[in-house]
Order: sequence, then structure tokens, then C-alpha cells
Amino acid sequence: MQDFALLRHITIGQYLPGDSLVHRMDPRAKITVVLLLSLALTVNTSYLANILLLGICLALIRAAGISLRYVLNGVRPALPFIIALSLMQLAFYGNPSVTSTLPVVTFLRWGPIFITSSGLQLVLVSLARFVDLMILASILTNTTPLAYLAYGLEDMLRPFGRLGVPAHEISLIFILALRFVPLLAEQLETLAKAQASRGADIGAGGRWRFWRTARAMLVLIVPLFLDAFRRAEELIVAMEARCYAGGRGRTRLVQLQMQPADVIIIFITALLSAGFIWFRRSFPF
Repeated sequence: MQDFALLRHITIGQYLPGDSLVHRMDPRAKITVVLLLSLALTVNTSYLANILLLGICLALIRAAGISLRYVLNGVRPALPFIIALSLMQLAFYGNPSVTSTLPVVTFLRWGPIFITSSGLQLVLVSLARFVDLMILASILTNTTPLAYLAYGLEDMLRPFGRLGVPAHEISLIFILALRFVPLLAEQLETLAKAQASRGADIGAGGRWRFWRTARAMLVLIVPLFLDAFRRAEELIVAMEARCYAGGRGRTRLVQLQMQPADVIIIFITALLSAGFIWFRRSFPF
């Protein structure tokens, strides 16, 4: 039954209590740092820039006191699909599509298959971005309770209320989506075990035989969606029973306070991100 332990691979959305510097940061500061670093990751396509950004992400994990193995454990279920997509990208996206000072070398050209150093760089940079974004998302959710994430997002969106942006509703939807991830994983694990106990060959395809595994998992899609709709309906009924009518006029007990350390960290991250963006064409490789 270990093949069906899907919940152990869900790292995003799981809060890990701690007393590190990252745990003590204001949620708004954490969200700002993640957004700034994500922007720097998006615009940089060089090897050196992504290596440096990966080093920053690893330093944040170290500061948060989170196990890197635990964070990367969330990538394992999707690893076969990631490798398959990377191979397709390597084979069919050989035209120079990344900004680099390195010369473009053609490794193989046979029909529609066109493998070049530019395509290889695109694949490696995409994989590095995926890992970095996974680390940043895990740091944000593993060190911050979901309620405080909702408070921070709501406070950051509140100035846009004059433009008609429903800050409270958006933060609520965001937190509910994160909360439903482990719940759906737990339900999928229960369904897979129930089908296997009835003789279904779910999980018999192996981790790397993802086509057979995907076909076997199709039988779980309908009951999984039905359970998700049932949970959503129960949530709606519970909110209506508590007279929920949106965020207008609502108050809360917890009031977030930005500390000087949070401002300093945001300032340093902003300088780093601006430097990566401004000098993105200056990296030697």
C-alpha cells in the first residue's frame, strides 16, 4: 500500500511549526520576497543567474530550518511527466529561444527533431525554474499558517479596494484552494486503496510506466470530482449557516505588524531582484 501514500508527497500547503527567522517574518514580507524572487527567476535565462538564484533559495531553506529532501519530495510523483516534457522540449525546440552569449551548437537534426545547445539550455533553465518555484512555494506555506497567509494577502490587496478588487474574497479563495490540495490528495489515496482492494491494478504500472498508470488512475477521476463537489457544497452550506456575506465591514482579532527586520529583508531582496533583472544580459553564460 506504500504506492498509494500520496499524502506524503504533498509538501505545499503543509505548515511546519518552528521558531526560525523565516517563521517569525510578517506574512506580507514573505509574500513580497517570493514575488520578487519569482520575477527574477522568470526573466533570467542564463545558467549562472539560475545557479545564483538556486543558491538563494537553498539559503532560504537553510534559514527556515526545512529539510530540502522534504521539499523535493513533492516533485517525485510528477517526475516522470517532467522528464517526458523536457525530452519533448529538447527534441522539438532547438531554435535559439534564449538570450545567451554562448554560441549555438547543433547536436542533431533529423526531420522534426532538432537538438541544439540553445534547446538544452532552455530545458535546464526550465527545470531550474521549476525547482526554485517549488522551493519558494514550499517555504511560504511551510513556515506560515494558512490563516496568516490569508491575512497578509488581504492586507496587500486592500489598497486596490477602491478599484473594486474584493481583497477578502480573493484571499479566501486562495487559502481554500491551498487547503483543498492535501484534502484531495488524501481522498485520492483512499479511493486508490479501495479500488486496489477490489482487484484493480492501480499502481501496478510502476512509477515510470506513467501511461499505464495514468490509464489506471482515470477510474478515480469521477469519484474524486464528486467528492470535491460534495466538500464544496458542504463548505457553502457552512458559510451560509454562519451568515457569511463577504468581507465588507468585517473585522478580525489578529492585526499584522511589520517589524524592522521585515523591511530590511524586503529591501535586500528588492535590490537583488533588480540586479538580476537589470544585468540579465550581462551574465557570461
